[in-house]
Amino acid sequence: MAIHEYFPAQGRGCALCCYGFERLHAAGEAPLETCPACGAALRRALAAPAIVEGGAHRLNEAHLAKHGYTQYRRVEKGRYEKTVGEGPDVLAS
Repeated sequence: MAIHEYFPAQGRGCALCCYGFERLHAAGEAPLETCPACGAALRRALAAPAIVEGGAHRLNEAHLAKHGYTQYRRVEKGRYEKTVGEGPDVLAS
């Protein structure tokens, strides 16, 4: 799935396309050639890609302790044991 940005090729277009709009396309789907609302010719613009960076390293115990967080892991229903940080060793309900 890719997000494509569209703008009117000439003129102003309608309320939908005059300032441009985005459309989510499936892989292999043909790009729009005309505005779905007014039928004006469209041009597709290059859009910046959405880049997602992994953040799992921020949850490791060394990183949490360095920044002053406390982490607990569930041992059984209603009982948690501390793995890193300050605070009580066990939480129980």
